[in-house]
Amino acid sequence: MTETDAPQFGAVVPDWTPPPAPVRQTMSGRWSHLEPLDPDVHGPELFESYHDADAVWDYLPYGPFADYDGYHSWIRATVSTPGHLFFAIRNFATNRWEGVASYLRIDPANGSIEVGNINYSPALQKTPAATEAMYLMMRWAFENGYRRYEWKCNALNIPSRRAAERLGFSFEGVFRQATVVKGRNRDTSWFAIIDAEWPALDLAYRAWLSPENFDENGHQVTSLATLTAPVRVASDPILRG
Repeated sequence: MTETDAPQFGAVVPDWTPPPAPVRQTMSGRWSHLEPLDPDVHGPELFESYHDADAVWDYLPYGPFADYDGYHSWIRATVSTPGHLFFAIRNFATNRWEGVASYLRIDPANGSIEVGNINYSPALQKTPAATEAMYLMMRWAFENGYRRYEWKCNALNIPSRRAAERLGFSFEGVFRQATVVKGRNRDTSWFAIIDAEWPALDLAYRAWLSPENFDENGHQVTSLATLTAPVRVASDPILRG
């Protein structure tokens, strides 16, 4: 029996070559620009963008920060820690640094990578720049040969679960009592996109981000959730309820 005659052991991945690990680079689109997070370059404006918005830290394992020195120190320690790569996000509409996101659980050997540590200031939330930043990071991963792109969040974080589905991630389940965060239990919801789904999602993102998809008041004509729905193979039961 050859490998191709034994589907019960899993499909053969022909000519598999592990993709490269992400490197410190910039990514730009029509609405946004991403740069590797730097405490001195991005810290002051980011801290200002989070001012009086403590709720954005609720589901993150760090923050909020009482003062800029604390935030600056956190960035400095974070960017020097191996295992993830943080980006600062500039919103071209305001020309300001208004959020961050990172790659983590970077596993080139298996072609898997996660997007996380997403922290959008109120000014960045629900903007084309916010969506495009996710698209740019996702596009880099799949264009460089990753097979799997993950999204995980606290199972109680319904806005994050809703965002994952809107962006085209398929629901994969809940890991109960996965971690302890800020002294509280965290059940973790898992979502993912795989490489076979990427071409259709790429088209969906391009269509949504096109200027023609926004009217004179900046309102979307077709929602991204409508465009990504045919690609998702499993929906979040909490959201269906």
